Amino acid sequence: MIKNLTKHGNSLALVIEKPLLELLGADAETSFDVTTDGQVLILSPVKEAGRREEFRTALDKVNARYPRALKKLAE
Repeated sequence: MIKNLTKHGNSLALVIEKPLLELLGADAETSFDVTTDGQVLILSPVKEAGRREEFRTALDKVNARYPRALKKLAE
């Protein structure tokens, strides 16, 4: 997808369409981490720290409960 920047006051803005935002689970209230490697701009939605911890806890539980089944699936 090719996008053009839009004039927004004294700045330029990049408009992100709703389907892309939905795919990322983002909305108007979502903060984004903006990074670059010098040639590419990378936008990453900032996820809630608590949600990441809940996921890690659930993952640890599943790994502890089904280690053999997960190992077989990985083979």
